[in-house]
Amino acid sequence: MTLSIESRLAAKGLTLPPAATPAANYVSYVTYGNILQTSGQLPMADGKIAVTGKLGSTVSLEQGLEAARHCALNILAQTQAALGGDFGRVKRLLKITVFVASDPAFTDQHKVANGASDLLVEILGDAGKHSRSAVGVSALPMDAAVEIEAVFEIA
Repeated sequence: MTLSIESRLAAKGLTLPPAATPAANYVSYVTYGNILQTSGQLPMADGKIAVTGKLGSTVSLEQGLEAARHCALNILAQTQAALGGDFGRVKRLLKITVFVASDPAFTDQHKVANGASDLLVEILGDAGKHSRSAVGVSALPMDAAVEIEAVFEIA
């Protein structure tokens, strides 16, 4: 990569939040071999859920995109914590799974997921191009609008 992940974040005026600690009986990430998988990351900002509610009723598409971007930043924060701060170990983002709290009539989960996908590609470059699933669900923990998990190939 020409620019480091840290440089790309700084160029966009973004800083990573502290890596969130688990809210229940699970771990924030697991590594096995050359794979790193994060637990689902909520749209946390300044220590609280930034966007709550359901897309298609109380949450707009623009707010959903914002929530997905917050989730992506939290994924990067967990990745940084898992790798002891060494983003140089990231070889590739393999997949993200995006869960969108949705009103039954809402069918634009893929558009919400673009908020995370676009940011991850901007920050990780070609290594950020990934496969993806976007799924509508009836509710998420703490009434979060979006939750995203990620799988990376690492060195």
